[in-house]
Amino acid sequence: MAQPGAVTPATPLAQVLDAGMADKLVGLGLETVGQLLFYTPRRYAQAGVVASDELPAEGEWITIVGRITRADLVNMRRRHGQFLKVSVDDDTRVYEASFFNPRYIKNKLRPGARVMMAGKVKLYNGRVQLSHPEWAVLPDGSDPDVAVVGNSMMQQLYAVEQEAREAESDDEVGLDEAFERAILPIYPATKDVQTWDIWGAVRQVLARLAPVPDALTPEQRAERGLVGTEDALRNIHLPDQLADVEAARERLRFDEAYAMQLVLAQRARLGRVETARACPHVPGGLEDALRERLPFTLTDGQEAVLAEIDEELDRSAPMSRLLQGEVGSGKTLVALLAMLRVVDNGQQCALLAPTEVLAAQHHRTIRAMLGDLGIGGELGAADRATSVSLLTGSQRTAEKKQALLDVVTGTSGIVIGTHALLQENVEFFDLGLVVVDEQHRFGVEQRDVLRAKAAGGRVPHHLVMTATPIPRTVAMTVFGDLETSTLTELPKGRQEISSSVVPMGNTVWMNRVWERAGEEIADGRQVYVVCSRIGDDEKKAAPSSEGGREPVSLLDLFDEVGARLPDAGIDMLHGRMPPDDKSAVMDAFTRGETDVLVSTTVIEVGVDVPNATVMIIVDADRFGVSQLHQLRGRVGRGGLPGLCLLLTGVPEGSSAFRRLTAVAGTTDGFELARLDLAERREGDVLGALQSGGASSLRFLSLLDDADVIADARGLAQHVVDDSFDLADHPGAATIVDAVVGSRADFLDKS
Repeated sequence: MAQPGAVTPATPLAQVLDAGMADKLVGLGLETVGQLLFYTPRRYAQAGVVASDELPAEGEWITIVGRITRADLVNMRRRHGQFLKVSVDDDTRVYEASFFNPRYIKNKLRPGARVMMAGKVKLYNGRVQLSHPEWAVLPDGSDPDVAVVGNSMMQQLYAVEQEAREAESDDEVGLDEAFERAILPIYPATKDVQTWDIWGAVRQVLARLAPVPDALTPEQRAERGLVGTEDALRNIHLPDQLADVEAARERLRFDEAYAMQLVLAQRARLGRVETARACPHVPGGLEDALRERLPFTLTDGQEAVLAEIDEELDRSAPMSRLLQGEVGSGKTLVALLAMLRVVDNGQQCALLAPTEVLAAQHHRTIRAMLGDLGIGGELGAADRATSVSLLTGSQRTAEKKQALLDVVTGTSGIVIGTHALLQENVEFFDLGLVVVDEQHRFGVEQRDVLRAKAAGGRVPHHLVMTATPIPRTVAMTVFGDLETSTLTELPKGRQEISSSVVPMGNTVWMNRVWERAGEEIADGRQVYVVCSRIGDDEKKAAPSSEGGREPVSLLDLFDEVGARLPDAGIDMLHGRMPPDDKSAVMDAFTRGETDVLVSTTVIEVGVDVPNATVMIIVDADRFGVSQLHQLRGRVGRGGLPGLCLLLTGVPEGSSAFRRLTAVAGTTDGFELARLDLAERREGDVLGALQSGGASSLRFLSLLDDADVIADARGLAQHVVDDSFDLADHPGAATIVDAVVGSRADFLDKS
């Protein structure tokens, strides 16, 4: 049972709420009072005010507040009995709710009743249906005899409410009165944690909340036109008018930006006090040898970026740089020349790739670029040659043991690998540079694990590469502790890629897709066919939220492609194949021995087959904008025009179809990056997962709030310079704990 007394944002919820509720909130990532208070309503229900008209997604758990317009008992067709079919209007749309065994509730859920319902969405002919949702009849002021009543879930809310009233005797607002408020908050909820559970917990916490230290002085608040954080937290959960909500949002938007910029400023400050080994240019070394062998001239952009990298490698302060550039802009060569600079200075380099296929591709590409410069210790090696090792999780035991031995003894100058490089048993002899490819696949914590493997109390230099262009606001936030370089020039020979969206239900168009693929194959070209899942042994995939159909599996697609293109040589590639099999398939396709490669997204990045001209993406609506852009970049690499066909089963008027049309309409990576960010929000911008999952940003938009981020960035740098651990700025420390929480744990490990 909760203990009486005042609480602060740092107080664990387990000390405030009963054990059952505290455990449920942990499932939402909420462990402290501050984290709960920053878990704010998704929207608000207000009588006579239209709610969002956005159609919820299939399978989404939603909460609605509206009025019953119709309630009918319907006879079941296939078995004896009846169910209650209720229509609820929330001033935006009419929802349909069905209840089985309705004997008790049929007299409660009557036309005219004001209700709150929560359940999982099912879409049918554009209508939103809820099957046996949680429910409550709410008082609405028109009938003084109506009190809150509902199913068993409501009993939990009564229990939480009772604790809140016992915790603070001055709080005379009961449950009925609470639901009579003009504005009701609707929280992001789940089946296990309902919106009324969250609201009850929030009200209980607010009743005992001690004064919250503010991160801004009164002068700073006045300058920015912001209310105090404590007022914002109270008004966001218990607003009397919508103006209270807007003022609270403005303040919490700033607090989110400020919290992240404080953490990033601490990281940057930590980097300035760390030391790395300086790596000056070594005349006549491997770097010079490779430059002399290149059969082409580096672009001006590559030379400019290399000058920035060389200047930073020449210093004892560790380099921390983000290198972004379009697919095929020459990032790998830039990174290789930087690695050779470090190897020339007697240190090792690690290249971290997100998949085994990409790691193997980097290994082949770098060994091919180096030639006899990269076969140190082997027959025919050049003078001062280094060795390039590959380390992945599924290598044979003997291969892995040899690779680990070469790494720990320093025999390998360049080590390429996947997450396997992050394992504790991987020890470097003298790690001087970490290169992370496709940074959006890795998080801050994973990045730091590899940085910690350097020897002698030093940290390695650090270079992050991404082919997914990053808007400036994201660079200031997700990569706020990194300097940024951009490669804008594409190498000669890159051709235009045309893209089209193809409805999978249109037989004529689908036939033309495979005819077009056959034409390219007849001309000696090659084709990729990509889908989102492997097949029978996987957990059954969820239907598309807008298409209502299960996505095509790789195994079924392989058979279909074989039937459609009977004269073509076809092979299959997916992530669960043995490494040798994956390498054999990819090598055969690279050599042109296979006409069609049917694959999952293991070929998304890094794979380079110049003869491939067609990319067919099946169930393209299942992929993110960034993935689609990366997959499209696999074709048009060999001086021939590329064709990308986005196949989808979603309706043409749906948001998913519009998104695919937008992708097909441009190859501008920065425009697509904005679209991608708008689609998936910001992801867990400081966590281990950089995409998907629950967003840690509830108010701040990385697309629209550049001024807020820049303002918070400047203030955060000043505060961290004054007090690195924020001991002299308790308000700043409070919002870091509430917004970022345990994701700032790296500070405790420094």
